[in-house]
Amino acid sequence: MEPTNMVAEGVELMFLGMGSVFGFLILLVACTSAMSFILSRYFPEALPAPKKTARKPSAAPASVDPDVVAAIGAALKQHRARRSS
Repeated sequence: MEPTNMVAEGVELMFLGMGSVFGFLILLVACTSAMSFILSRYFPEALPAPKKTARKPSAAPASVDPDVVAAIGAALKQHRARRSS
């Protein structure tokens, strides 16, 4: 084989390969666009659900039980005692 003939065949194969890839990509874009059009026409997106109005938070108790305050204080005291030793 002559080198010029091999180069010509190489260029021919290159254009054939690039052309087939380009054709496939064009076909892919066309199919994707058609599917998008069909789906948006026959199956529209559902409307978002209406948002519920936020309720006012319940009022916190006016005072804390003294037993709870004592338990929290004792736990803090014990924790600090363990931590310092």
